[in-house]
Amino acid sequence: MHTIVLATQKGGSGKSTLAIGLALAAKQAGFTVRLIETDPQGTLSNWQRRRNNDDIVVEPIYHAADFAPRLKMLAESGLQLAIVDTAAGLSAATTAAIRYSDLCLIPARPSVADIEATVSTLSVARAWKRPYSFVLNQTPIRGQRIDNAANTLAEEAALDLSDVLARPLIVMRNDHQDSLANGLAVSEFAPNGKSTEEIRGLWQWVETRLNISATNVLIEQVISAANGMLHVVAERTADEATNLAS
Repeated sequence: MHTIVLATQKGGSGKSTLAIGLALAAKQAGFTVRLIETDPQGTLSNWQRRRNNDDIVVEPIYHAADFAPRLKMLAESGLQLAIVDTAAGLSAATTAAIRYSDLCLIPARPSVADIEATVSTLSVARAWKRPYSFVLNQTPIRGQRIDNAANTLAEEAALDLSDVLARPLIVMRNDHQDSLANGLAVSEFAPNGKSTEEIRGLWQWVETRLNISATNVLIEQVISAANGMLHVVAERTADEATNLAS
């Protein structure tokens, strides 16, 4: 199982809408997905209540101590992907989520305040040596501010821009908020829209960054299950041989 965490210090950066969009894009790509909510504000839970489809489960985990054992149980159940939405600021639950992530996505609007707010999240990801990338979100369609923000994030991370900035940038459009209000992902609300194209592109970027595909993950799970069964059979055969010898 792979775990993707969306985290940043500043509120209003679009973590929840990105989490929902990525979850549906991953599901449409063939992955089994669960959304995990660590934010007591309950944006994802409220979204699920407005939804007329139970194909994506939202699971609240509000206590840091519950995070690792629950991820272990989900992985053992065969789940392929967990996407975690966190609260603004840094909390024990957010830190635990980042600690056990395979990729920490740090959304930021192209403003000085948002970029400055990424520092604490970046520090936690680095402290636990977790892979991370920035997502420039709610950007204008074009403008110098986007380039300035992208370059500043690269300098902050001290890495090449291609390594640290997810693509494509996510443009500010009403589709994201309208889909959230209707209990939908943007790919369901406007399946042929630009916003959907960008979210699907972002998911494809994440797949490449993590070097995963739904088919390969399924094959790995089948092999793992087969190895487990062989181990059980071997133990049982050894026990039977011992009993006969005695």
